[in-house]
Amino acid sequence: MAALGSIGGKLYRGEVSVEFVGRQRLWYTISGVILAVSAVALIVFGLNFSVDFKGGSVYQFAAGSSTISQVRQTVSGAGGGDDAIVQKITPLGGGGAKWQVQTHPLTVKQQNSVQNAISQKFGVRDNEIAVTAIGASWGSQISQKAAEALIAFLIVIVIYLSIAFEWKMAVAALIALAHDIVITIGVYALAHFQVSPASVIGLLTILGYSLYDTVVVFDKVRENTAGLLASSRSTYSQAANQALNQTLVRSINTSIIALLPVASILFVGAGFLGAGELKDLALVLFVGMLSGTYSSICIATPVLADLKEREPQYKALAKRVQLRASGGRAAQRAAAKAATAGKPVAAGRGRKPAGGAQDPDLAAAAPQDTEPDVTDQTADEAADTDGAASGEPVAAAAGQPSARGGPRPGPRQQPRRTSAAKRRPSGKKRRR
Repeated sequence: MAALGSIGGKLYRGEVSVEFVGRQRLWYTISGVILAVSAVALIVFGLNFSVDFKGGSVYQFAAGSSTISQVRQTVSGAGGGDDAIVQKITPLGGGGAKWQVQTHPLTVKQQNSVQNAISQKFGVRDNEIAVTAIGASWGSQISQKAAEALIAFLIVIVIYLSIAFEWKMAVAALIALAHDIVITIGVYALAHFQVSPASVIGLLTILGYSLYDTVVVFDKVRENTAGLLASSRSTYSQAANQALNQTLVRSINTSIIALLPVASILFVGAGFLGAGELKDLALVLFVGMLSGTYSSICIATPVLADLKEREPQYKALAKRVQLRASGGRAAQRAAAKAATAGKPVAAGRGRKPAGGAQDPDLAAAAPQDTEPDVTDQTADEAADTDGAASGEPVAAAAGQPSARGGPRPGPRQQPRRTSAAKRRPSGKKRRR
């Protein structure tokens, strides 16, 4: 957890950055493939609506020791049709497992025939078999109400985002919502999951969840892009990507915390309780939350950046940022070239090159060596140093008169002092 917090801090401060907005083509390609597969699955397989939408008859009775194939054969042989859906469920209120059989709409005679066949085959009394007939009109009313609720929800969201933010953010959020709806419906069609009223409720729920995460990111984008046009530090896409990185850890944590209980209901609860309304609700929530997390990070913000970068002021900003970046790179290349050219000068300790006078710029940049070179000092000069240490005055330069009078011989003509002279005490005068 400490490591995750450290990564979150680095992302917020910009020390570590994941490029999401700059890779929008990759995200668009991935989403395009998923949407295409979802559309094909929806056209080819269609949706598996429950009896609440298409109407039919529902039978519930104690499971006992019977198998699902026996139940299906019994219902089909009694006139219930070959498309009967047989599920084993465990009621939440307790009790043993039960079989739930859904058939297409049956006449009263067919309903009685199926009920009698179940009673005779599995030894269940007629009053222990719950029979429910659902008309198709009730399912159509549910579908109509769900569509009306979805349209009203989208209109309110567009109005709110346009007022609180701007209309381009509302468009980007709606594109992400449509992305989530199509993918969720495509998964239902591809996996042949049953669509029930609980699924519709869950679909409306995930729309709100996806919008919540998108609005959080957009609020940070608005904060980072305030006053952006007055400077040339970054483009709108770069500022939006920084905002996305700053809210990335929060989005991941929120998604994980939300998915854990939903996954528990879907995988653990369905294993113990069997199919039912709870499983239908958890299934659509799980698929929609995964899609919503992906769309809020990889779809909504890149779409917003694409829309904003088309505006003239942000096009001009992008050119200024590019010009500033190119100038900085040119200065770096010039500095690197000057440093490369100055290396021989620094190695030669300020001496002139063999071809002529030294470049004044390079000479000014190179450090001047004020100390004499040790390799140029001869043994005679070393002897002068010894003489100075013994208290005998030494002339400042060759050719200058010494303390004893007469010209001082040059460094190459000065006689070498013996080792005995070096060891003579400085307090005694030398005899002439």
